[in-house]
Amino acid sequence: MIIGDHLRMLREHKKLSQHDIEIRTGLLRCYISRVETNHTTPTVETLAKMAGGLGIPLYQIFYDGLEHSKPPIPTVNAKVDTRDGWGNEGKGALYLQKLRLYLSRMTPSDRDILMTVVSQLVKQKIRRDLKSG
Repeated sequence: MIIGDHLRMLREHKKLSQHDIEIRTGLLRCYISRVETNHTTPTVETLAKMAGGLGIPLYQIFYDGLEHSKPPIPTVNAKVDTRDGWGNEGKGALYLQKLRLYLSRMTPSDRDILMTVVSQLVKQKIRRDLKSG
């Protein structure tokens, strides 16, 4: 089995672009391309990131039965708050993927600072809404 070919098949089956995987994993699109064209052999850690980006368990990347594997079943890594439905699909979901990527590249102290700023902005908006409403 050639891992790159299998990764491409899984990605295309889920109708995802290399850019989508880049956003979901933090791996560069050019690197994803090199893996899929078998010019680079990924580490297990990289394969774990790619499996997460595809929403499948890691073992499914290595599936090599006599027939093609059945369509991948997404794994649920965390419960999603679906009260308002925002971020579950479309532009909201892409926005959350980008936010997740950017947050993963920040230090914990930078994330704490960002959370403090966001918290203050929300408090200001609530105060404005109370005054005007």
